[in-house]
Amino acid sequence: MTVRGTRRPAPSAARKPAKPQPQPAPQQPRRAPESGIARATQKLHQAMEARPLLDYTMVCTIVLILAGLGIVMVMSSSMATSFAASSSVWSLAIRQTVMVAFGLIAFWCALKTPPERLRRWSSWIMLGAVLLLIAVLIPGIGTGRAEVGSQSWIVMGPLRLQPSEVARVAIAIWGAQVLAGRDPKRLFQANNGFPLFLSVAALCILLIAAQGDLGMAVSFAVVVALILLFAGVSWKAVGLAAFGGALVLVYEFFSGGFRSDRFTVYFDAFFGRFHDTRGVAFQSHQGFLSLADGSVFGVGLGQSRAKWFYLPEARNDFIFAVIGEELGLWGGALVIILFALLAYFGLRTARRAQNQFQSLMAAALAAGVVSQAFINIGYVIGLLPVTGIQLPMLSAGGTSAIITLAGMGVLASVARHEPDAISAMQNYGRPAFDRVLGIGEPQAPSQSRNASQRPRRSAADPGRSAGTARPARPVRPSRPGRTVADAEREARFGTPVTGSRSSRREPPRYDDMRRAS
Repeated sequence: MTVRGTRRPAPSAARKPAKPQPQPAPQQPRRAPESGIARATQKLHQAMEARPLLDYTMVCTIVLILAGLGIVMVMSSSMATSFAASSSVWSLAIRQTVMVAFGLIAFWCALKTPPERLRRWSSWIMLGAVLLLIAVLIPGIGTGRAEVGSQSWIVMGPLRLQPSEVARVAIAIWGAQVLAGRDPKRLFQANNGFPLFLSVAALCILLIAAQGDLGMAVSFAVVVALILLFAGVSWKAVGLAAFGGALVLVYEFFSGGFRSDRFTVYFDAFFGRFHDTRGVAFQSHQGFLSLADGSVFGVGLGQSRAKWFYLPEARNDFIFAVIGEELGLWGGALVIILFALLAYFGLRTARRAQNQFQSLMAAALAAGVVSQAFINIGYVIGLLPVTGIQLPMLSAGGTSAIITLAGMGVLASVARHEPDAISAMQNYGRPAFDRVLGIGEPQAPSQSRNASQRPRRSAADPGRSAGTARPARPVRPSRPGRTVADAEREARFGTPVTGSRSSRREPPRYDDMRRAS
């Protein structure tokens, strides 16, 4: 029986799902607007990353500028002493120019030497440096104790070799080879490389200290400490060793003698007072007067008054004072900026290097030269005690110029062997600097190994054995767009590491090998 007048509920109304309510979108944290400095820094970083040869170019440019400035400043600061010694104002300047020329030849030879070849030679280089440090202590071979108080030179005719300079570069190359791939947490494990490195480094420091050259011993110890830090050794361990070195300096301070006088003069100069300006404080006081005379813009190139026998060692240890006097505050700031840039691009080269060996070697070489430079500048301006070490590439000195420029050549060689630099040169050609000097294209370690492992073919026919010689076929392009010049270039230098692979026999790209490893 159906009751009329009642209304059944619609079946679809009961089963109809409810519409989901829209959820409010999560609020993103509001980013603070970037400042102009941040945007400029980001653009600068992007521009630098887009130039694969930047490190190589900057290292070479900075080194050449410092070498040229060194010749000019030695010429200006040595006129008086040169005339007094040889009746010619140019004799010392000409000698320094010749030494810098030999240093540039050493720079060129280091550029042509692949870093992996130096790795194979590193043990012999270190052994030669240790033998020189021992030889300079032998009476009749070493000299200099009567003149400057340290037996640090070996005289070979017109040349004076300073073995400590050789040892500073040798420890950077050999130390990188020994410590590459080692575990810094197992510092004293016999087969880990660190005990051997520490033993040889300690021996070198003791030999340099036995010469009486405490300043160079400190500079060498700084290089060793930086190598350990770059290799991953903790700050606490290096700081403990530095504390031991500080105790030695405190002992020298209380032991008396001329080194104790240097510390006394340092504390006096630090607080702006000199008690003995005609005695132990004469050199530091004259250096301060030279910097004060230079003011902001300097007295002019060649117009220094300190070089007229007022400032001892004006062309060597205190050449920065002459730079400040003649070129003023801006000249001194230029030198500091150049060494700061050398440190930056040297460490950037170390960060972008092919492997840990090259990274450690580049960082040690750059840090060694820059730390020596800032130690020299520091004691000239009164921030450090006078140690008697030279300003690299600026002070007069034959051995220092040659060895330092050779070390910078090794640093530049690591920079041109960066993976991005290798790809850029093999695809787009070498820069004009390399073409003029006859420096070939760099190769990755894998390319060098593959080239050395290829079977040698007969000179009569590169394509077949000696018994079945046949005329060589003409070189033909393998794909559209290739020319005979391209094929000749690949035959001479190898296939570009980022070039396209047209055949199965073509070696893999270096970028692919890096990603696979």
